[in-house]
Amino acid sequence: MDGWCLEGLTVNGDSTLLPMLRFPFVVGRDPSCDLAIASAETSRQHARIEQDIGGLLRLTDLNSGNGTFVNRAPIHGSVLIRDGDVLHFGVTEYRLRRMDERLLALAAPPEDMKTVIVGRSPALSEHFVVEERAFDQMLRARNVAAALQPIVRVTDGRLRAFEVLGRGRAEGLPDSPMGLFGLAMRLGREVELSEAFRWAGLTTAAALAPEATLFVNAHPKEMFQEAFYRSIALLRAMVPTASLVVEVHESAVTQIADVRAMADRLAGYGVQFAYDDFGAGQGRLLELAEVPPHFVKFDMGLIRGLDRASPKKQQLVAQLVNIVHDVGSTALAEGVETRDEAACCAQMHFDLIQGYWTGRPASGDDIRQYHPHYVAPGMAAVSAVLRDRRIA
Repeated sequence: MDGWCLEGLTVNGDSTLLPMLRFPFVVGRDPSCDLAIASAETSRQHARIEQDIGGLLRLTDLNSGNGTFVNRAPIHGSVLIRDGDVLHFGVTEYRLRRMDERLLALAAPPEDMKTVIVGRSPALSEHFVVEERAFDQMLRARNVAAALQPIVRVTDGRLRAFEVLGRGRAEGLPDSPMGLFGLAMRLGREVELSEAFRWAGLTTAAALAPEATLFVNAHPKEMFQEAFYRSIALLRAMVPTASLVVEVHESAVTQIADVRAMADRLAGYGVQFAYDDFGAGQGRLLELAEVPPHFVKFDMGLIRGLDRASPKKQQLVAQLVNIVHDVGSTALAEGVETRDEAACCAQMHFDLIQGYWTGRPASGDDIRQYHPHYVAPGMAAVSAVLRDRRIA
């Protein structure tokens, strides 16, 4: 049978549980309260928690001076509260938890531990993430959407591959992957989100283009772990006819031995790999020489405004493209947004281009615009101009 408790944090950051063994459960500054908070921001009788019909709890503010908050929103009178809600009594923060009563009995503190001393603070603390319950539900239901962005050939603008991207669609949570990963980082669940995005993307891509080349992302935290390899093997089984390419983020590469072992494991699954964000940090020239990838994705920081860059920068990028070709890899320019950037990349002999100029990420029915015979209109025109120049 389940019971209720309040989860708090000690001064050193450790989690502590205070079981609510009887109701009503009164919170306040007075030592006689079930939870006594020795804080100037807490009223003597601050709030009351009691059982309500339907197995929920009801929280009532007892006309406190500094307010009672549920998920950082002030309450007026009483409200129903649920497992995972973040509660503030004044500025003191707790999270409501529902747990097995046997575990709660073991967690019950001595009588003299029910008083909490809290320093003065001008604002509500933020130790707990309000969106945690919605985030957990999203992951358990795999309630994420997929988007596909085309990768096209420089020579003719024709579709060569897709990058598989994830998007949020859960109410109350960010839609953008950056926003969701920011939330996941606060919860320590980046790997789970990365896996969910890959699953949603491959499911979508398998239905639309079962024989396409698909670039999938991996979070740096999961790279080179056994769970990561199991995840990739499962994806390989999901889309046996597709060509899969795993993007290895620049920040994940620290040891040549790890990269070499990864290349061997992926090859065993029939999966290729790409160095992502090439040139963003250390350049990874040593890794490029020792463990050449199938693709090298040049960081958009190198590509943006490349047509207007200094001759020295343009020469550097062109030399890097030559090095990529020399080791037998395919050079991909990422983040191309203008015709002039595309033309500059074409002149430097990039093989592939990805960016808004050649096709924005699409989801839902909009994905169907990227059919197998798709040609990026702007890129086809750039390629024609370059062909004419070579003929002349």
